[in-house]
Amino acid sequence: MTGGTGIGTGEEPAAYRVPLRNDDDGPTSGFEHLWTPYRMAYIRGENKPTGDHDCPFCLIPAMSDEDGLIVARGETVFAVLNLYPYNAGHLMVVPYRHVPDYTDLTPPEVAELGAFTQTAMRVVRSVSGAHGFNIGMNQGAVAGAGIADHLHQHAVPRWGGDTNFMPVVGLTRVLPQVLAETRALLAGAWPAAGQGAGPAPHPTVA
Repeated sequence: MTGGTGIGTGEEPAAYRVPLRNDDDGPTSGFEHLWTPYRMAYIRGENKPTGDHDCPFCLIPAMSDEDGLIVARGETVFAVLNLYPYNAGHLMVVPYRHVPDYTDLTPPEVAELGAFTQTAMRVVRSVSGAHGFNIGMNQGAVAGAGIADHLHQHAVPRWGGDTNFMPVVGLTRVLPQVLAETRALLAGAWPAAGQGAGPAPHPTVA
């Protein structure tokens, strides 16, 4: 190519060069920083329970929907936003009972957990046009469960291109909506029939 751009010649044009110092912080001084101090709370284990008495999944049902980020309440399970979401609209379906393992659930709990997961997918698709989902649960701390003593199933919406340079290089998620607004949006779209609109029953500790 001609014109002095340097493109295609193997030589980087001066306009695209960023001078980096080899002293002080070295090459890292050429990068900008996007600070996300709220993530430190999760890293340090904030809100992770030390026992049954402070399990957030046991405490949340006693809160208002707005304070607890509850999207919908059922007879045996409830749907709640993840306080530290992987993507916008990241929901969890949680049994009221404080049990750690999927095999601990009763047949009615298994059925409603599955039905709530299906509804969560339909609702998120309807309000945000999600292209896909990661659905699953981590069983035990060794498998990555953040709160291993209280079973919960994740429903994470995915979009094409959502794994871009921000999480890959910057280790940062960019969420376009605050949790309170996301909760109101999803709760408003959640079908009311048969979803237990009244107060949640008191969870029974197994």
